[in-house]
Amino acid sequence: MESFEQVYSEYYDLVFRYTVSLCRDEQWAEEITQVAFFKALQKINSFRGECKLSVWLCEIAKNTFYTQAKRKKRTAELLPELPEAGESVEQTVCDRADVAALHARLHMLAEPYKEVFWMRTFGELSFREIGTLFGKTESWARVTYHRAKMKLREGAL
Repeated sequence: MESFEQVYSEYYDLVFRYTVSLCRDEQWAEEITQVAFFKALQKINSFRGECKLSVWLCEIAKNTFYTQAKRKKRTAELLPELPEAGESVEQTVCDRADVAALHARLHMLAEPYKEVFWMRTFGELSFREIGTLFGKTESWARVTYHRAKMKLREGAL
């Protein structure tokens, strides 16, 4: 097997262009590409050669993109919009206070809402997995997660 530096040099541009086509954001694509190569380095010994190395690397990049996209979507549902360029310092401080208040509300959220919310948002577990962990149904996990989000948005604990 080639040295990983050679693999990186040879395939970086290909994987980066592929990632840009997925996310349409060069900065984010660069981050995804870096993470994908790091993951590939960790698992290079598991590459069996059943496909081209470039395909394997792009598959890792695609999975990394989907994981990060899910995480960004969940975070965006909860956090207030980031301040626009040119907003006042006062507005930025107020926005940060809103984020801090949201985290405080999250920590005070009653169980099982808090646990289900954490498992789904930060643990990235499916509703089926969450339901199984609680000995409940997938529907129960969905409803509990939805109620947790509503409680956070309303500020009701």
